[in-house]
Amino acid sequence: MLRLLLAFLLLATPARAAELKIATWNLAWLTTRPAGDRDLPRDLQAREPGDIDRLRGYAARLAADVIALQEVDGPEAAALVLDPGDWRFFFPEERDVQRAGIAVRRSIPARQHPDLAALDLHGGARFSLRRGVDVTVGQGPSALRLLSVHLNAGCREPDDAGRECESLARQAGILAGWIEARQRAGEAFAIAGDFNRRFDRDPAILPALERAAPLTRTTAGRSNPCWGGRPFIDHILLGGAAREWMVPGSLRVLVYAEQGREWRRRLSDHCPVSVTLDIP
Repeated sequence: MLRLLLAFLLLATPARAAELKIATWNLAWLTTRPAGDRDLPRDLQAREPGDIDRLRGYAARLAADVIALQEVDGPEAAALVLDPGDWRFFFPEERDVQRAGIAVRRSIPARQHPDLAALDLHGGARFSLRRGVDVTVGQGPSALRLLSVHLNAGCREPDDAGRECESLARQAGILAGWIEARQRAGEAFAIAGDFNRRFDRDPAILPALERAAPLTRTTAGRSNPCWGGRPFIDHILLGGAAREWMVPGSLRVLVYAEQGREWRRRLSDHCPVSVTLDIP
């Protein structure tokens, strides 16, 4: 009788929500290629082993479950900072050095979708733009569709104009199409990465995305304390049910203890940005 009562109580107890910490981190030319490689900038200085150790330490402190990566030269480079025994890596089908990717802890189900290849407006060129990486994390009603992006540089400010802004506007239209597809499918989704755009008072790029579907900009109303403080260009946008999953006040920026221009080169000029989702 006691066993039956315990079984009934367990069945009657509502399932607890699961927390998922998602982050975005631009690791600034993280590569295994040797100095002098023709695909690397001539003035790029290779990181020292101690620099990689520091980055591994910051990855441990970040304690994320899912990380949208940027400027990482594939799984071998990602493994310098994230232990491949603990993480699965998803990268696009391209050989660019500065790739976007997604790292997911091995304890979490994940599957990759075709690349959002259209974001690379100059596919096949030596210095092409970056594809988007599209991965579903989790399964069933708690699944999250995540897109990692690194958009065109050179159009950060609201009043910027010119060729780079035209390219960024084209990429925004492609992202809007991806957002519309997620909205039609009823999926919870997120776009995380380096947008190379300051969204406060943005008259063009962010509104184009928000016309596709309602979005929660997790960085709204906040300034980025990374390297002394600046507006965010690394963002996490939430759509669909994921808008309701965000834990209020959970936005975090992991600021490096090291200071000075030299450390911006040796670590990264971007700090990890994260939020926590409370998924039912």
